[in-house]
Amino acid sequence: MNDALNIGLYYVAPTVLILAIYAWLQRLRTQHNLRARAVSIADGMHEPQSLHPVIDPNRCLGCGTCVTACPEHNVLGLIHNKAELIAAANCVGHGACAAACPTHAITLVFGTETRGVDIPHINPNFETNVPGIFIAGELGGMGLIRNAVQQGAQAVDSIRALTRERHGCALDLVIVGAGPAGIAAALAAKEAKLNYVIIDQDSLGGTVAHFPRQKIVMTSPAKLPIIGEVKFRETTKEALLKFWQDVAAQQQLKIQSGERLEHIEHATPGFNAITTKNNYHARTVLLCLGRRGTPRQLGVPGEELSKVVYRLIDPEQYRGQRVLVVGGGDSAIEAAVSIAEQEQTQVILSYRSNAFARVKAKNRERLEAMAANKRVRVLLSSQVQSIASDKVVIAINERKIEFGNDAVIVCAGGILPTQLLEKIGIAIETKFGVA
Repeated sequence: MNDALNIGLYYVAPTVLILAIYAWLQRLRTQHNLRARAVSIADGMHEPQSLHPVIDPNRCLGCGTCVTACPEHNVLGLIHNKAELIAAANCVGHGACAAACPTHAITLVFGTETRGVDIPHINPNFETNVPGIFIAGELGGMGLIRNAVQQGAQAVDSIRALTRERHGCALDLVIVGAGPAGIAAALAAKEAKLNYVIIDQDSLGGTVAHFPRQKIVMTSPAKLPIIGEVKFRETTKEALLKFWQDVAAQQQLKIQSGERLEHIEHATPGFNAITTKNNYHARTVLLCLGRRGTPRQLGVPGEELSKVVYRLIDPEQYRGQRVLVVGGGDSAIEAAVSIAEQEQTQVILSYRSNAFARVKAKNRERLEAMAANKRVRVLLSSQVQSIASDKVVIAINERKIEFGNDAVIVCAGGILPTQLLEKIGIAIETKFGVA
């Protein structure tokens, strides 16, 4: 009897100990993630900016596969053995968490119950509600370079079916936008022997071309038609643009730069894509535009002055100047910090809210360091009242203060090109976190 009891204790005691250690580790992990989530909420990082996961707690096993699969590493965490969003604003829509979940407990959605996101109506094959017009990349809500590349190529797969038969159009496809989605689409079109052209109002690179000089660009490995696997993970804007330029030159992609799309008219057959320079008659159109469309303006006196711009290209051009940066997002903070790094600059960062929201931790840390060293003066709860050739007036807590100024950079985001889409007939849906 005693021998049996001893044998039982021999096996049970280690098991109890292991379970106790496991429970203790689970409690530690939950406490850590609860603290991380609280910091995220306090920092305004709890609102997702793009496509993001919604977890069904009834299906979630708490296995942590989604946490491990996330390339950003700090978006998801386990709380009380259930996966939850910890820093939703860091999510960039990889979708790796949903693919990794063994119980299909994760759904990828746009928007939340309180914050809607306007998304053009797109079918699973990337075709809009207007047959023959397709959307891929950032305009459809996919801001990540890898996702944009995949969508550009996949959209052309769908377009091929519409161009197999004779259609009487000069072109099989017009691609609008020479960013990652547009370049991938052009490569896929060339591979499929489609007659295509890319038009872009600026130049090659899309949104990436408008990033500040030497900005670090985060991406993930992607497969480009003809080219194969591209293994960029973290690189500079310049290196990524050079890669795209080399690809375009080597493959002799048909790119018409400096042409802005003004309208798309229905034709019989196909469409007439009307730009500022030409009229392209094509069977299909693929829109690979950015979501920013038109920069959001301040609407204050003096904003029409030439010293006011809406994106930063080269911080060095502001060396020795008094610069005002307006905005509270990553682009505004990156602009303020990179300009402050130039010699003899005076930088003011003005933001209308009392705290920065949806800002990457690295950018927040860089700004705090610059502010502590008095390289950037941060004015929260402030609004620009007027702009003059040599000064600006800013309201701070109902007090109007005048500052000497040589340049103003407004980083207040952009407006979805809704008018263009509605003119074409493409429906816009406001998503509130529902699949």
